[in-house]
Amino acid sequence: MVRASEQEQEGYRNRLFNFKWRNNDNNVGRHAKSVSVETGLDEAANESQEVEPLTIIHPNEGPPHSRSVADEATLAAAQAREKQLMADMEQMKERFSKLLLGEDNSGGGKGVSSALALSNAITNLSASVFGEQRRLEPMAAERRARWRREIDWLLSVTNYVVEFAPSQQKNKDGTEMEIMTTRQRTDLHMNIPALRKLDAMLIDCLENFKDQSEFSYVSKDSPDSDKRNDEKWWIPTVKVPPDGLSQASRRFLQYQKDCVNQVLKAAMAINAQVLFEMEIPESYIDSLPKNGRASLGDQMYKNITVDFFDPDQFLGTMDMSSEHKIVDLKNRIEASIIIWKRKMVHKDTKSSAPWASGVSLEKREVFEERAETILLILKHRYPGISQSSLDISKIQFNKDVGHAVLESYSRILESLAYTVLSRIDDVLEADRAVNKREPEDVAVETLVGSMTLSDFMGWEVEQGNADLDAKKETSDDQLVKEKIGVVTTKKISYLETLGGVNSPTARH
Repeated sequence: MVRASEQEQEGYRNRLFNFKWRNNDNNVGRHAKSVSVETGLDEAANESQEVEPLTIIHPNEGPPHSRSVADEATLAAAQAREKQLMADMEQMKERFSKLLLGEDNSGGGKGVSSALALSNAITNLSASVFGEQRRLEPMAAERRARWRREIDWLLSVTNYVVEFAPSQQKNKDGTEMEIMTTRQRTDLHMNIPALRKLDAMLIDCLENFKDQSEFSYVSKDSPDSDKRNDEKWWIPTVKVPPDGLSQASRRFLQYQKDCVNQVLKAAMAINAQVLFEMEIPESYIDSLPKNGRASLGDQMYKNITVDFFDPDQFLGTMDMSSEHKIVDLKNRIEASIIIWKRKMVHKDTKSSAPWASGVSLEKREVFEERAETILLILKHRYPGISQSSLDISKIQFNKDVGHAVLESYSRILESLAYTVLSRIDDVLEADRAVNKREPEDVAVETLVGSMTLSDFMGWEVEQGNADLDAKKETSDDQLVKEKIGVVTTKKISYLETLGGVNSPTARH
Protein backbone atom coordinates (compact mmCIF):
# COMPACT_ATOMS: atom_id res chain seq x y z
CA MET A 1 0.00 0.00 0.00
CA VAL A 2 2.87 2.29 0.85
CA ARG A 3 4.56 1.47 -2.44
CA ALA A 4 1.34 2.26 -4.29
CA SER A 5 1.04 5.59 -2.48
CA GLU A 6 4.65 6.44 -3.32
CA GLN A 7 4.07 5.62 -6.97
CA GLU A 8 0.93 7.75 -6.99
CA GLN A 9 2.84 10.64 -5.42
CA GLU A 10 5.60 10.25 -8.01
CA GLY A 11 2.99 10.42 -10.75
CA TYR A 12 1.53 13.58 -9.29
CA ARG A 13 5.00 15.11 -9.05
CA ASN A 14 5.71 14.35 -12.70
CA ARG A 15 2.44 15.90 -13.78
CA LEU A 16 3.04 18.99 -11.66
CA PHE A 17 6.62 19.25 -12.89
CA ASN A 18 5.52 19.17 -16.53
CA PHE A 19 2.73 21.65 -15.83
CA LYS A 20 5.16 23.95 -13.96
CA TRP A 21 7.67 24.17 -16.81
CA ARG A 22 4.94 24.45 -19.43
CA ASN A 23 3.35 27.47 -17.72
CA ASN A 24 6.45 29.11 -16.24
CA ASP A 25 6.63 31.90 -18.79
CA ASN A 26 2.92 32.60 -18.77
CA ASN A 27 1.85 32.49 -15.13
CA VAL A 28 4.26 33.03 -12.27
CA GLY A 29 1.53 32.70 -9.65
CA ARG A 30 0.64 29.17 -10.77
CA HIS A 31 4.33 28.22 -10.61
CA ALA A 32 4.46 29.24 -6.97
CA LYS A 33 1.33 27.22 -6.24
CA SER A 34 2.79 24.06 -7.78
CA VAL A 35 5.96 24.37 -5.74
CA SER A 36 3.95 24.77 -2.53
CA VAL A 37 1.87 21.70 -3.29
CA GLU A 38 5.01 19.71 -4.04
CA THR A 39 6.61 20.75 -0.73
CA GLY A 40 3.46 19.86 1.15
CA LEU A 41 3.50 16.38 -0.31
CA ASP A 42 7.05 15.79 0.89
CA GLU A 43 6.20 16.92 4.42
CA ALA A 44 3.11 14.72 4.55
CA ALA A 45 5.10 11.66 3.40
CA ASN A 46 7.69 12.17 6.11
CA GLU A 47 5.15 12.58 8.91
CA SER A 48 3.00 9.52 8.20
CA GLN A 49 3.17 6.41 6.15
CA GLU A 50 -0.55 6.53 5.36
CA VAL A 51 -1.08 9.31 2.84
CA GLU A 52 -4.54 10.19 1.79
CA PRO A 53 -4.99 10.63 -1.93
CA LEU A 54 -4.92 14.26 -3.01
CA THR A 55 -7.38 15.73 -5.40
CA ILE A 56 -5.44 18.01 -7.73
CA ILE A 57 -7.41 19.69 -10.43
CA HIS A 58 -5.34 20.39 -13.48
CA PRO A 59 -6.00 23.84 -14.97
CA ASN A 60 -6.97 22.26 -18.24
CA GLU A 61 -9.32 19.83 -16.53
CA GLY A 62 -11.11 22.30 -14.20
CA PRO A 63 -13.81 24.87 -15.01
CA PRO A 64 -11.85 27.07 -17.45
CA HIS A 65 -14.73 29.42 -18.17
CA SER A 66 -15.22 30.62 -14.57
CA ARG A 67 -11.48 30.96 -14.02
CA SER A 68 -10.99 33.08 -17.14
CA VAL A 69 -13.90 35.38 -16.21
CA ALA A 70 -12.42 36.00 -12.75
CA ASP A 71 -8.99 36.63 -14.22
CA GLU A 72 -10.40 39.06 -16.75
CA ALA A 73 -12.32 40.94 -14.06
CA THR A 74 -9.21 41.20 -11.88
CA LEU A 75 -7.12 42.34 -14.82
CA ALA A 76 -9.72 44.94 -15.83
CA ALA A 77 -9.86 46.33 -12.28
CA ALA A 78 -6.07 46.53 -12.11
CA GLN A 79 -5.93 48.31 -15.46
CA ALA A 80 -8.61 50.77 -14.32
CA ARG A 81 -6.70 51.53 -11.12
CA GLU A 82 -3.50 52.01 -13.06
CA LYS A 83 -5.24 54.30 -15.54
CA GLN A 84 -6.72 56.39 -12.71
CA LEU A 85 -3.35 56.55 -10.99
CA MET A 86 -1.67 57.78 -14.15
CA ALA A 87 -4.39 60.40 -14.65
CA ASP A 88 -3.99 61.60 -11.06
CA MET A 89 -0.24 61.76 -11.49
CA GLU A 90 -0.53 63.85 -14.65
CA GLN A 91 -2.98 66.16 -12.90
CA MET A 92 -0.66 66.52 -9.92
CA LYS A 93 2.24 67.34 -12.26
CA GLU A 94 0.13 70.04 -13.88
CA ARG A 95 -0.87 71.55 -10.52
CA PHE A 96 2.63 71.74 -9.12
CA SER A 97 4.11 72.90 -12.42
CA LYS A 98 1.79 75.91 -12.29
CA LEU A 99 2.82 76.53 -8.69
CA LEU A 100 6.51 76.44 -9.61
CA LEU A 101 5.93 78.75 -12.58
CA GLY A 102 3.99 81.18 -10.41
CA GLU A 103 1.05 81.09 -12.86
CA ASP A 104 3.35 82.38 -15.61
CA ASN A 105 3.16 79.71 -18.30
CA SER A 106 5.66 81.55 -20.47
CA GLY A 107 8.40 80.68 -17.98
CA GLY A 108 9.80 84.19 -18.11
CA GLY A 109 9.93 84.61 -14.35
CA LYS A 110 7.13 87.17 -14.25
CA GLY A 111 4.81 85.05 -12.17
CA VAL A 112 3.54 85.65 -8.66
CA SER A 113 5.24 84.44 -5.50
CA SER A 114 4.93 80.82 -4.34
CA ALA A 115 2.73 81.91 -1.43
CA LEU A 116 0.26 83.75 -3.64
CA ALA A 117 0.25 80.97 -6.26
CA LEU A 118 -0.60 78.42 -3.57
CA SER A 119 -3.29 80.68 -2.12
CA ASN A 120 -4.85 81.13 -5.56
CA ALA A 121 -4.72 77.38 -6.22
CA ILE A 122 -6.65 76.61 -3.02
CA THR A 123 -9.14 79.40 -3.77
CA ASN A 124 -9.76 78.24 -7.34
CA LEU A 125 -10.09 74.61 -6.27
CA SER A 126 -12.73 75.57 -3.73
CA ALA A 127 -14.60 77.64 -6.29
CA SER A 128 -14.69 74.80 -8.80
CA VAL A 129 -15.78 72.19 -6.23
CA PHE A 130 -18.16 74.16 -3.99
CA GLY A 131 -19.24 76.89 -6.39
CA GLU A 132 -22.26 74.86 -7.49
CA GLN A 133 -23.34 73.92 -3.95
CA ARG A 134 -26.66 75.76 -4.04
CA ARG A 135 -28.79 73.17 -2.27
CA LEU A 136 -28.81 71.33 1.03
CA GLU A 137 -27.80 67.98 -0.37
CA PRO A 138 -24.75 65.72 -0.19
CA MET A 139 -21.84 66.41 -2.48
CA ALA A 140 -21.46 64.20 -5.51
CA ALA A 141 -19.02 61.34 -4.90
CA GLU A 142 -16.79 62.48 -7.76
CA ARG A 143 -16.59 66.07 -6.49
CA ARG A 144 -15.97 64.93 -2.93
CA ALA A 145 -13.18 62.59 -4.02
CA ARG A 146 -11.63 65.32 -6.13
CA TRP A 147 -11.72 67.76 -3.22
CA ARG A 148 -10.09 65.30 -0.85
CA ARG A 149 -7.41 64.36 -3.36
CA GLU A 150 -6.42 67.81 -4.56
CA ILE A 151 -6.61 69.61 -1.21
CA ASP A 152 -4.29 66.93 0.17
CA TRP A 153 -1.85 67.72 -2.63
CA LEU A 154 -1.85 71.42 -1.86
CA LEU A 155 -1.69 70.96 1.92
CA SER A 156 1.23 68.53 1.60
CA VAL A 157 3.50 71.55 1.20
CA THR A 158 3.01 72.37 4.88
CA ASN A 159 4.67 69.09 5.89
CA TYR A 160 7.99 70.57 4.77
CA VAL A 161 7.60 73.98 6.40
CA VAL A 162 9.71 73.35 9.50
CA GLU A 163 11.39 75.12 12.35
CA PHE A 164 14.33 74.25 14.60
CA ALA A 165 13.64 72.86 18.05
CA PRO A 166 16.11 71.80 20.77
CA SER A 167 16.38 68.10 21.52
CA GLN A 168 18.52 65.73 23.58
CA GLN A 169 20.76 63.14 21.95
CA LYS A 170 22.34 60.30 23.94
CA ASN A 171 25.80 59.21 22.81
CA LYS A 172 27.25 55.70 22.96
CA ASP A 173 29.29 56.53 26.04
CA GLY A 174 26.14 57.52 27.93
CA THR A 175 26.62 61.26 27.75
CA GLU A 176 23.85 63.54 26.51
CA MET A 177 24.19 66.56 24.30
CA GLU A 178 21.68 69.12 23.10
CA ILE A 179 21.11 69.29 19.36
CA MET A 180 18.69 71.13 17.08
CA THR A 181 16.14 69.08 15.18
CA THR A 182 13.48 70.11 12.70
CA ARG A 183 9.74 69.84 13.23
CA GLN A 184 6.66 71.21 11.53
CA ARG A 185 6.10 74.87 12.28
CA THR A 186 3.98 75.36 15.37
CA ASP A 187 1.17 77.37 13.78
CA LEU A 188 0.79 74.82 11.00
CA HIS A 189 0.99 71.89 13.41
CA MET A 190 -1.88 73.35 15.44
CA ASN A 191 -4.15 74.83 12.76
CA ILE A 192 -3.94 72.43 9.80
CA PRO A 193 -5.49 69.49 11.74
CA ALA A 194 -8.13 71.84 13.15
CA LEU A 195 -9.04 73.09 9.68
CA ARG A 196 -9.20 69.54 8.36
CA LYS A 197 -11.63 68.72 11.15
CA LEU A 198 -13.79 71.72 10.27
CA ASP A 199 -13.68 70.66 6.63
CA ALA A 200 -14.91 67.16 7.52
CA MET A 201 -17.66 68.60 9.74
CA LEU A 202 -19.04 70.73 6.91
CA ILE A 203 -19.09 67.85 4.44
CA ASP A 204 -20.71 65.61 7.05
CA CYS A 205 -23.34 68.28 7.62
CA LEU A 206 -24.23 68.17 3.93
CA GLU A 207 -24.31 64.37 4.09
CA ASN A 208 -26.89 64.57 6.88
CA PHE A 209 -29.43 65.96 4.41
CA LYS A 210 -29.29 62.78 2.33
CA ASP A 211 -32.45 61.21 3.75
CA GLN A 212 -34.54 64.34 4.23
CA SER A 213 -37.78 64.42 2.24
CA GLU A 214 -39.84 67.23 3.74
CA PHE A 215 -38.52 70.04 1.55
CA SER A 216 -37.30 70.15 -2.02
CA TYR A 217 -36.06 72.65 -4.59
CA VAL A 218 -37.91 73.94 -7.60
CA SER A 219 -35.93 74.45 -10.78
CA LYS A 220 -35.98 77.79 -12.53
CA ASP A 221 -37.84 76.47 -15.56
CA SER A 222 -40.59 74.85 -13.51
CA PRO A 223 -44.02 76.55 -13.62
CA ASP A 224 -44.18 76.27 -9.82
CA SER A 225 -41.05 78.36 -9.45
CA ASP A 226 -41.48 81.86 -8.11
CA LYS A 227 -39.60 84.54 -9.95
CA ARG A 228 -37.07 85.90 -7.49
CA ASN A 229 -36.30 89.56 -7.87
CA ASP A 230 -33.85 89.78 -5.01
CA GLU A 231 -30.05 89.65 -5.15
CA LYS A 232 -30.07 85.83 -5.04
CA TRP A 233 -32.18 85.22 -8.10
CA TRP A 234 -30.00 82.29 -9.20
CA ILE A 235 -30.58 80.31 -5.99
CA PRO A 236 -33.29 77.62 -6.49
CA THR A 237 -36.56 78.20 -4.69
CA VAL A 238 -37.30 76.04 -1.65
CA LYS A 239 -40.58 74.14 -1.63
CA VAL A 240 -42.01 72.96 1.70
CA PRO A 241 -45.25 71.04 2.43
CA PRO A 242 -48.46 73.08 2.61
CA ASP A 243 -48.58 72.58 6.37
CA GLY A 244 -44.95 73.50 6.77
CA LEU A 245 -42.12 71.44 8.20
CA SER A 246 -42.63 69.09 11.08
CA GLN A 247 -41.29 69.93 14.49
CA ALA A 248 -38.64 67.23 14.16
CA SER A 249 -37.41 68.76 10.90
CA ARG A 250 -37.23 72.21 12.46
CA ARG A 251 -35.19 70.87 15.34
CA PHE A 252 -32.94 69.02 12.91
CA LEU A 253 -32.38 72.15 10.82
CA GLN A 254 -31.70 74.22 13.92
CA TYR A 255 -29.20 71.66 15.20
CA GLN A 256 -27.37 71.63 11.86
CA LYS A 257 -27.38 75.42 11.84
CA ASP A 258 -25.84 75.56 15.30
CA CYS A 259 -23.11 73.10 14.27
CA VAL A 260 -22.26 75.03 11.11
CA ASN A 261 -22.30 78.26 13.08
CA GLN A 262 -19.62 76.87 15.37
CA VAL A 263 -17.54 75.89 12.34
CA LEU A 264 -17.98 79.39 10.97
CA LYS A 265 -16.79 81.00 14.21
CA ALA A 266 -13.73 78.72 14.39
CA ALA A 267 -12.76 79.39 10.76
CA MET A 268 -13.22 83.14 11.24
CA ALA A 269 -11.02 83.08 14.34
CA ILE A 270 -8.20 81.24 12.56
CA ASN A 271 -8.44 83.48 9.51
CA ALA A 272 -8.42 86.65 11.60
CA GLN A 273 -5.38 85.48 13.56
CA VAL A 274 -3.43 84.61 10.42
CA LEU A 275 -4.27 87.94 8.78
CA PHE A 276 -3.22 89.74 11.95
CA GLU A 277 0.18 88.03 11.86
CA MET A 278 0.81 88.99 8.22
CA GLU A 279 2.97 92.03 7.62
CA ILE A 280 1.37 95.21 6.33
CA PRO A 281 2.76 95.96 2.85
CA GLU A 282 4.61 99.20 2.34
CA SER A 283 2.44 99.98 -0.66
CA TYR A 284 -0.64 100.03 1.59
CA ILE A 285 1.09 102.25 4.15
CA ASP A 286 2.12 104.70 1.44
CA SER A 287 -1.51 104.99 0.30
CA LEU A 288 -2.83 105.97 3.75
CA PRO A 289 -4.01 109.53 4.49
CA LYS A 290 -2.01 111.75 6.81
CA ASN A 291 -4.25 111.32 9.85
CA GLY A 292 -7.25 109.44 11.17
CA ARG A 293 -9.65 112.34 10.65
CA ALA A 294 -8.87 112.39 6.94
CA SER A 295 -9.49 108.66 6.71
CA LEU A 296 -12.77 108.60 8.65
CA GLY A 297 -14.25 111.92 7.72
CA ASP A 298 -15.31 114.68 10.10
CA GLN A 299 -18.66 113.22 11.15
CA MET A 300 -17.40 109.68 11.69
CA TYR A 301 -14.34 110.96 13.54
CA LYS A 302 -16.57 113.03 15.80
CA ASN A 303 -18.78 110.03 16.60
CA ILE A 304 -15.77 107.92 17.59
CA THR A 305 -14.07 110.57 19.72
CA VAL A 306 -17.09 111.46 21.87
CA ASP A 307 -16.75 111.12 25.64
CA PHE A 308 -19.43 108.43 25.96
CA PHE A 309 -19.06 105.98 23.11
CA ASP A 310 -21.58 103.29 22.16
CA PRO A 311 -20.59 101.09 19.18
CA ASP A 312 -24.19 100.07 18.42
CA GLN A 313 -25.25 103.70 18.36
CA PHE A 314 -22.32 104.51 16.10
CA LEU A 315 -23.26 101.79 13.63
CA GLY A 316 -26.86 102.93 13.78
CA THR A 317 -25.85 106.28 12.32
CA MET A 318 -23.94 104.68 9.42
CA ASP A 319 -25.45 103.89 6.03
CA MET A 320 -25.01 100.13 5.56
CA SER A 321 -27.70 99.52 2.98
CA SER A 322 -25.36 97.78 0.53
CA GLU A 323 -22.30 95.59 0.61
CA HIS A 324 -20.20 98.27 -1.06
CA LYS A 325 -20.93 100.75 1.73
CA ILE A 326 -20.10 98.19 4.42
CA VAL A 327 -16.76 97.38 2.79
CA ASP A 328 -16.02 101.10 2.45
CA LEU A 329 -16.71 101.55 6.17
CA LYS A 330 -14.35 98.68 6.97
CA ASN A 331 -11.64 100.18 4.78
CA ARG A 332 -11.92 103.58 6.49
CA ILE A 333 -11.85 102.12 10.00
CA GLU A 334 -8.92 99.82 9.25
CA ALA A 335 -6.96 102.68 7.74
CA SER A 336 -7.56 104.84 10.82
CA ILE A 337 -6.45 101.99 13.10
CA ILE A 338 -3.19 101.57 11.18
CA ILE A 339 -2.56 105.32 11.26
CA TRP A 340 -3.16 105.60 15.00
CA LYS A 341 -1.02 102.54 15.76
CA ARG A 342 1.85 103.84 13.70
CA LYS A 343 1.59 107.19 15.39
CA MET A 344 1.75 105.58 18.83
CA VAL A 345 4.75 103.43 17.87
CA HIS A 346 6.80 105.61 15.57
CA LYS A 347 7.98 108.97 16.88
CA ASP A 348 10.01 110.24 13.98
CA THR A 349 9.67 113.90 13.04
CA LYS A 350 8.51 113.17 9.52
CA SER A 351 5.41 111.33 10.68
CA SER A 352 4.73 113.57 13.68
CA ALA A 353 4.63 116.86 11.81
CA PRO A 354 1.16 116.34 10.24
CA TRP A 355 -0.12 115.14 13.58
CA ALA A 356 0.67 118.32 15.48
CA SER A 357 -2.55 118.49 17.49
CA GLY A 358 -3.77 118.52 21.05
CA VAL A 359 -4.74 114.83 21.10
CA SER A 360 -2.76 112.99 23.75
CA LEU A 361 -1.28 109.54 23.33
CA GLU A 362 -3.75 108.03 25.81
CA LYS A 363 -6.78 109.40 23.98
CA ARG A 364 -5.44 108.21 20.66
CA GLU A 365 -5.08 104.73 22.14
CA VAL A 366 -8.72 104.85 23.29
CA PHE A 367 -9.83 105.91 19.81
CA GLU A 368 -7.89 103.02 18.29
CA GLU A 369 -9.56 100.53 20.64
CA ARG A 370 -13.00 101.89 19.77
CA ALA A 371 -12.28 101.54 16.06
CA GLU A 372 -11.15 97.95 16.56
CA THR A 373 -14.37 97.21 18.44
CA ILE A 374 -16.45 98.56 15.55
CA LEU A 375 -14.42 96.45 13.14
CA LEU A 376 -15.04 93.30 15.19
CA ILE A 377 -18.77 93.97 15.30
CA LEU A 378 -18.84 94.41 11.52
CA LYS A 379 -16.99 91.14 10.97
CA HIS A 380 -19.38 89.21 13.23
CA ARG A 381 -22.51 90.92 11.97
CA TYR A 382 -21.64 90.46 8.28
CA PRO A 383 -19.51 87.29 8.09
CA GLY A 384 -20.04 86.82 4.35
CA ILE A 385 -18.89 90.30 3.40
CA SER A 386 -16.04 90.84 0.96
CA GLN A 387 -12.54 91.33 2.26
CA SER A 388 -11.18 94.78 2.94
CA SER A 389 -8.38 96.52 1.08
CA LEU A 390 -5.95 95.77 3.90
CA ASP A 391 -6.69 92.03 3.82
CA ILE A 392 -6.37 91.89 0.04
CA SER A 393 -3.10 93.78 0.16
CA LYS A 394 -1.72 91.43 2.83
CA ILE A 395 -2.64 88.36 0.79
CA GLN A 396 -1.22 89.79 -2.42
CA PHE A 397 2.18 90.76 -1.00
CA ASN A 398 2.54 87.94 1.53
CA LYS A 399 5.69 85.84 1.12
CA ASP A 400 5.08 83.30 3.90
CA VAL A 401 3.83 80.02 2.41
CA GLY A 402 2.51 78.77 5.75
CA HIS A 403 0.43 81.90 6.28
CA ALA A 404 -0.84 81.69 2.70
CA VAL A 405 -2.10 78.13 3.18
CA LEU A 406 -3.73 78.83 6.54
CA GLU A 407 -5.39 82.03 5.33
CA SER A 408 -6.78 80.57 2.10
CA TYR A 409 -7.92 77.29 3.67
CA SER A 410 -9.67 79.02 6.58
CA ARG A 411 -11.21 81.57 4.21
CA ILE A 412 -12.79 78.99 1.92
CA LEU A 413 -14.12 77.03 4.91
CA GLU A 414 -15.58 80.25 6.29
CA SER A 415 -17.26 80.92 2.94
CA LEU A 416 -18.59 77.38 2.66
CA ALA A 417 -19.95 77.50 6.21
CA TYR A 418 -21.70 80.78 5.49
CA THR A 419 -23.15 79.33 2.28
CA VAL A 420 -24.59 76.34 4.16
CA LEU A 421 -26.00 78.69 6.81
CA SER A 422 -27.68 80.74 4.10
CA ARG A 423 -29.24 77.64 2.54
CA ILE A 424 -30.57 76.53 5.95
CA ASP A 425 -31.99 80.02 6.48
CA ASP A 426 -33.71 79.78 3.09
CA VAL A 427 -35.52 76.61 4.18
CA LEU A 428 -36.53 78.08 7.54
CA GLU A 429 -37.72 81.24 5.84
CA ALA A 430 -39.84 79.23 3.40
CA ASP A 431 -41.33 77.34 6.34
CA ARG A 432 -42.18 80.61 8.09
CA ALA A 433 -43.77 81.96 4.93
CA VAL A 434 -46.02 78.90 4.58
CA ASN A 435 -47.12 78.96 8.21
CA LYS A 436 -47.19 82.75 8.31
CA ARG A 437 -45.02 82.62 11.39
CA GLU A 438 -43.61 85.85 12.65
CA PRO A 439 -39.82 86.15 12.99
CA GLU A 440 -40.30 86.61 16.71
CA ASP A 441 -41.58 83.03 16.95
CA VAL A 442 -38.18 81.68 15.91
CA ALA A 443 -36.08 84.18 17.81
CA VAL A 444 -35.51 81.74 20.63
CA GLU A 445 -34.51 79.01 18.16
CA THR A 446 -32.03 81.30 16.46
CA LEU A 447 -30.44 82.97 19.42
CA VAL A 448 -30.24 80.35 22.13
CA GLY A 449 -27.04 80.91 24.05
CA SER A 450 -25.93 83.83 21.84
CA MET A 451 -25.22 87.46 22.60
CA THR A 452 -24.01 90.49 20.75
CA LEU A 453 -20.35 91.44 20.83
CA SER A 454 -21.20 94.57 22.79
CA ASP A 455 -22.84 92.45 25.49
CA PHE A 456 -19.84 90.12 25.57
CA MET A 457 -17.37 92.97 25.99
CA GLY A 458 -19.45 94.58 28.70
CA TRP A 459 -19.96 98.00 27.16
CA GLU A 460 -23.13 98.57 29.16
CA VAL A 461 -21.30 97.87 32.43
CA GLU A 462 -18.50 100.24 31.58
CA GLN A 463 -20.86 103.09 30.78
CA GLY A 464 -22.98 102.86 33.88
CA ASN A 465 -26.47 101.71 34.66
CA ALA A 466 -28.21 104.35 32.58
CA ASP A 467 -27.88 102.37 29.38
CA LEU A 468 -28.99 99.20 31.15
CA ASP A 469 -32.12 100.88 32.46
CA ALA A 470 -32.87 102.25 29.01
CA LYS A 471 -32.62 98.78 27.52
CA LYS A 472 -34.83 97.33 30.22
CA GLU A 473 -37.52 99.83 29.30
CA THR A 474 -37.30 98.79 25.66
CA SER A 475 -39.98 96.35 24.60
CA ASP A 476 -39.09 92.72 24.07
CA ASP A 477 -40.26 92.81 20.46
CA GLN A 478 -37.85 95.60 19.63
CA LEU A 479 -34.95 93.74 21.24
CA VAL A 480 -35.82 90.57 19.35
CA LYS A 481 -35.93 92.43 16.05
CA GLU A 482 -32.61 94.07 16.84
CA LYS A 483 -30.96 90.73 17.62
CA ILE A 484 -32.44 89.06 14.57
CA GLY A 485 -30.97 91.82 12.44
CA VAL A 486 -27.59 91.21 13.98
CA VAL A 487 -27.50 87.44 13.70
CA THR A 488 -29.45 86.54 10.59
CA THR A 489 -28.50 89.34 8.22
CA LYS A 490 -27.76 87.72 4.89
CA LYS A 491 -25.15 88.77 2.39
CA ILE A 492 -23.80 87.03 -0.68
CA SER A 493 -20.97 84.76 0.37
CA TYR A 494 -17.57 84.70 -1.21
CA LEU A 495 -18.13 81.47 -3.12
CA GLU A 496 -21.43 82.70 -4.54
CA THR A 497 -19.84 85.81 -5.99
CA LEU A 498 -16.54 84.25 -7.02
CA GLY A 499 -17.04 83.09 -10.56
CA GLY A 500 -13.57 81.98 -11.65
CA VAL A 501 -11.09 84.57 -10.52
CA ASN A 502 -7.38 83.90 -10.45
CA SER A 503 -6.28 86.00 -7.52
CA PRO A 504 -7.75 87.60 -4.38
CA THR A 505 -7.38 91.05 -5.94
CA ALA A 506 -9.74 90.27 -8.79
CA ARG A 507 -12.77 89.21 -6.80
CA HIS A 508 -13.58 92.68 -5.52
